Amino acid sequence: MKYVVLGAGLMGRAIAYDLGKQNADVVVCDISLERAEEVAKIAGKNAVAKKVDVSNKGEVVKVIKGSDAVVSAVTYYFNADLAEWCVESGVNFCDLGGNNEIVKKELALDARAKKAGITIVPDCGLAPGTVSILASLGYSKLDETESIHLRVGGLPQKPKPPLNYGIVFSLHGLINEYVEKALVLRNGKVTEIESMTELESISFKGFPELEAFVTSGGTSTLPETFAGKVKALDYKTIRYKGHAEKIKLLIDLGLGSQVPIEVGGCKVRPREVLIACLSKVLPTIKEDVVLLRAIIEGKKEGKRKKIIYEMVDKYDKNTDMTAMMRTTAYPASITAIMMANGKTPKGAIPPEKGVPGETFLKMMKERGIFIEERIE
Repeated sequence: MKYVVLGAGLMGRAIAYDLGKQNADVVVCDISLERAEEVAKIAGKNAVAKKVDVSNKGEVVKVIKGSDAVVSAVTYYFNADLAEWCVESGVNFCDLGGNNEIVKKELALDARAKKAGITIVPDCGLAPGTVSILASLGYSKLDETESIHLRVGGLPQKPKPPLNYGIVFSLHGLINEYVEKALVLRNGKVTEIESMTELESISFKGFPELEAFVTSGGTSTLPETFAGKVKALDYKTIRYKGHAEKIKLLIDLGLGSQVPIEVGGCKVRPREVLIACLSKVLPTIKEDVVLLRAIIEGKKEGKRKKIIYEMVDKYDKNTDMTAMMRTTAYPASITAIMMANGKTPKGAIPPEKGVPGETFLKMMKERGIFIEERIE
């Protein structure tokens, strides 16, 4: 098998590492050859590095030709073009998602992908991604599903004030999740609600009492997929107690706005100021933990059932990879392996429709990421 990994950042590193462990040929591509070479070393003896500009169609088409699957670990706004070029080249493609409009463009390639005999799966990260697959798996085990509740959080193992949080991924992405409106299902219909609302307490064994609140982006295509089939579906982010109140105050003061204001004769965007301040205050976290819980409720053979999926994953000292890297990157590498081996349907499909849930759980377990299933 031959895989092409586009992007040699943190996620690209973890994806390439995992694919390299499958004794596959891995081509690591980045605009920086030096960075690509560093990741290729981690990916093993069958990995090579290439300098590639992912905005250049000629360079991309040349490097992906003849590969079994391409994984994009670059910024989301390149993904629509990359998916298009993979269709033209007849190569399977998956990415980490990050933007609903881009994902819609990718899914619009469905007919062409089927004709080309390939699979395109966007949103193959943690949320969306793993949560999408778990939602679908739980749904498939019930005769009637009433609700799907998804809870995920990436946290420092040792929280420090004032926010009890650290940088585990892009601050731009983080603030976007806190500010933009979220898509949920209410009475079976797709509904838009405000983020930073519907605060609840949540607990995990070995952790103090935590909180969870609505944020945008985590559901991606799920509301559309389950509209009319499930009454309620929502996604909330998990944080240490008190985080939401502090962040909401900053947002209520206008610091989440993208509209420029004048300060000392200069025009500045409040959100950029907030991000700049947070980047100085918040520590970059290595020893992190990712918490996940998916609760799917309904009926089986006339009896009420609750299917619960739960995961607690921590920083891995052996690979020097954070839990956020592992739980975001490995779903993408697993999807690439499935596509390359013909285990996914052809076409352009979201993960909840394209990734076999039981196989996914098994492959995550093989990588030391344990997602427990309970039925109550």
